[in-house]
Amino acid sequence: MFGERKHTPFGVWTSPLSAHDVAQASARLSGLVVSTNSVFWGEHRPNEGGRTAIIEYRDGERIERLSPPWNARSRVHEYGGGAFLGHGRTLFFSEFTDGRIYGQAPGQEPIALTPEVSGPRVGYADFIIDSEHGRLLAIQEAHQLAGEPTASIVSVSLEPLSGGPIAVHSLIDGEDFYASITLSPDGRRLAWLTWSHPNMPWDGTQLWVAEAQADATFSSPLLVAGSTSESIFQPGFDSEGGLVFATDRTDWWNLVKVSPEALDAGSFTLQALAPMNAEFGLPQWVFGMSTWVEASPGRIVSSFTQSGQWFLGEVVDGAVQQIETPYSTISAVQGDGCGRVYLIGGGPDRAAELLMIGIDDPSSAQTLNAVAPLPMAIEDISHGEPVSFPSASDRTAHGFFYAPTNAQAIGPDGERPPLIVKSHGGPTGACNDEFDPSIQFWTSRGFAVVDVNYGGSTGYGRAYRDALKGMWGIVDVEDCVAAAEFLTASGRVDGDRRAIRGGSAGGYTTLAALAFSDTFQAGASHFGVADLEALARDTHKFESRYLDQLVGPYPSRRDLYVERAPLHSAHLITCPVIFFQGMEDRIVPPNQAEEMVAALNANGVPNKYVAYEGEGHGFRQAENIIETLETELAFYRDVFGVSVD
Repeated sequence: MFGERKHTPFGVWTSPLSAHDVAQASARLSGLVVSTNSVFWGEHRPNEGGRTAIIEYRDGERIERLSPPWNARSRVHEYGGGAFLGHGRTLFFSEFTDGRIYGQAPGQEPIALTPEVSGPRVGYADFIIDSEHGRLLAIQEAHQLAGEPTASIVSVSLEPLSGGPIAVHSLIDGEDFYASITLSPDGRRLAWLTWSHPNMPWDGTQLWVAEAQADATFSSPLLVAGSTSESIFQPGFDSEGGLVFATDRTDWWNLVKVSPEALDAGSFTLQALAPMNAEFGLPQWVFGMSTWVEASPGRIVSSFTQSGQWFLGEVVDGAVQQIETPYSTISAVQGDGCGRVYLIGGGPDRAAELLMIGIDDPSSAQTLNAVAPLPMAIEDISHGEPVSFPSASDRTAHGFFYAPTNAQAIGPDGERPPLIVKSHGGPTGACNDEFDPSIQFWTSRGFAVVDVNYGGSTGYGRAYRDALKGMWGIVDVEDCVAAAEFLTASGRVDGDRRAIRGGSAGGYTTLAALAFSDTFQAGASHFGVADLEALARDTHKFESRYLDQLVGPYPSRRDLYVERAPLHSAHLITCPVIFFQGMEDRIVPPNQAEEMVAALNANGVPNKYVAYEGEGHGFRQAENIIETLETELAFYRDVFGVSVD
């Protein structure tokens, strides 16, 4: 319960949460793999230069497997993921600095399994063990001196672990992108996903299957499902040899299965496992994502999302029987095949934790990671309130509203709080109500925050996700503006003190909203896109044709790229803007922010530019996270005329 609270102007409340606390809490779980009698997970550590450490949990003990400076992180598709695998107690991982795969036995130094490269970068992700042939399979991305990187599925010899030679061989190539390789239990079949420009994996993917040949190759692949307009997510074989995956052919990513008999016959009839208006899939921005697992033979357990909330359930007789958990977000669902499910869960007032849960006895759930206490008291936490609101063209948009909350402070009578509209990245991403210290940093100081799931966001069906096709810079802006107007009209925020902030694609929406609307009085762009043409020309392979879907084909529709680029409409921006940029960013290079700053300077618009050496697309180092928050806070206080006594 709240005690006596002092009337204090919004924006200057004394917060129990410092920027340093936020940086500390930014340490997060990164990936999860279950092996025989061991569980491996990654921990992103800002205080160790942003490296990802690997922890093994075995017999109740947490074992640090990689000491500094080892950094288990992949840069395939730039966003990475799928950077480590546990097999028995052997750890396989991609080292961030050189991109090579290493194998490490317990208590031993890592041994390189792939060759050192002196020329263009070669990286690996999405590892599986092919026990039948004594090798590791992976996705390889090989950069070239000219042109795009090439992608392939490769085999990696395990002989270096016992002193043998390094050997990497290409098994399957020729497509633009590969992901989600998986082997049948008997090692006889390999399945994988592909997609081609200009599609992204949530637009359309193809699921292939091929049988192993006598020479350990895979030939004559057959198309199981998918197309340029059907997205497949997380294929995997069950214990019977059936192929399970999620497809959005019914507008929602739902689970289906192709029986072993159908695979044998080459007739791929899809059996719906639990049809419902819910998403069992995710946009594959990174490798290694998982929502479902066969917890024990014949028993599939899956997470799914509805209206921004995540749930866990077992698929039984064509429906889902919900398994109670304390979480509103669930990710990285794994299993040991013996009735235990492992997942990363979080909620409005609990930090992300790694849970082991027995499906026949959910009350026996056990937390495996060392969960740090929340950096603030429960009574200081603002809980995200799901909101839906009208937007342009008779659309309904969604988000989570966070009211200013502080056990020691309340706003002056008759005063409404300043609002920060948060635009998520992607733009095919989604926000949720999991405890986020970077939101609580603002709400505990007297700011209101609305985290917007604008049209194009995942979790509301394919039609909602497709609302952004050809409309980036329009629908997302309209929905962020609508959120601000909705909250102002309802009397919950001050219409004269509204800011918008976002990173990457959210930074683009931020700058576009400042240029193409007069709703906001301030904006903060974190490594945001300012020039759509430059992004189309200069970005990495994974997203190099993304704008064909979001804006239009380039260069034939160059007019749209110019029309919607904040850089070309910088003269329309009249309010102060702050920019944060990593100088090693290869996704949105620094020149995007620098040209925008130059344009605002030429127009006499107040702005500030903060650049960080050694940071890429998103800030991983604690000192930079701290400086960003403190600088942005001072910026808002200055713009809104809020002074600290």
